Amino acid sequence: MSSSTSPIDQDLIRALAGLLHETDLTELEVEQEGLRVRVSRAVAATAVAAAPAAPVERAALAEPAPARGGRDASADAVKSPMVGTAYLAPEPGARPYVEVGDTVQEGQTILIVEAMKTMNQIPAPRSGKITAIYVEDGQPVEFGEPLVAVE
Repeated sequence: MSSSTSPIDQDLIRALAGLLHETDLTELEVEQEGLRVRVSRAVAATAVAAAPAAPVERAALAEPAPARGGRDASADAVKSPMVGTAYLAPEPGARPYVEVGDTVQEGQTILIVEAMKTMNQIPAPRSGKITAIYVEDGQPVEFGEPLVAVE
């Protein structure tokens, strides 16, 4: 970047760099209002040991992470539209937006994903019942990661 970078641009770059660190991503690119910023970090190469690796059970690899509602991620899953941090309540100590078993209306806020210091409300895509919550409060999430299931 040139020396004419404004303080606003520097704040954006710092926020993106922080997001890279929080999520262990190696590269992030954002375009907003005609400004495109790409932030990347070098990943240190790790040496591979010559000893054989311990065997991994296939069953453990095939099973998705358990959901708080007792179901696996499915077609009913509402997925994260961005990389960020998921929050189940509007503020620390507040009641969660939804709990397993709650009935929601289409468009109702079901959680928040914070990205670049912006709180993004995630709406229910359809009316239905919350059958699972796949994330914990304050958990980093990736784009496309299942957040909750609405049946």
